[in-house]
Amino acid sequence: MVPPPTSGTRDAMGALFMKNGWKKLGLDGSGYKKLREDGAAIEVGENDSLIIEKLVADKNMFGVFGYSFFDQNRDKVQASVLDGVVLDFENIASYKYPAARPLFFYVKKAHMGVIPGMKEFINEFVSEKAMGLDGYLFPAGLVPLSEDDFAKQVAARDAL
Repeated sequence: MVPPPTSGTRDAMGALFMKNGWKKLGLDGSGYKKLREDGAAIEVGENDSLIIEKLVADKNMFGVFGYSFFDQNRDKVQASVLDGVVLDFENIASYKYPAARPLFFYVKKAHMGVIPGMKEFINEFVSEKAMGLDGYLFPAGLVPLSEDDFAKQVAARDAL
């Protein structure tokens, strides 16, 4: 079960799993973006809870979804070990887990001072109370940055 083409998780699946798989097989080109059309790959939408339900109902299924849903349902599903690396907080935070990916957040400088609330939103999002280990985004599935990476983001925020 895979997310639809409109999903960021699907993009990551292509870039992190499929493209690397093609390379390991010695293949090149953009064919890695295509999924099997024989019913083996099933698009299930962006409802990760539905994927969990289907995995629980059928032990032979495999699903692709975000870490936070795995973490909240680790009593129901088992994560894949990739290249010998287990899925856990430390391996996600350090990017050792081959499917770990950062969340990119882009801001157009030209919008600063033009879009009301933009600066305040960025200040809130890039704050310890939001992004820190005790921040409110952690329970929602955001894995906090290292101290060095967080400091870089604060510096970038302050430069706006």
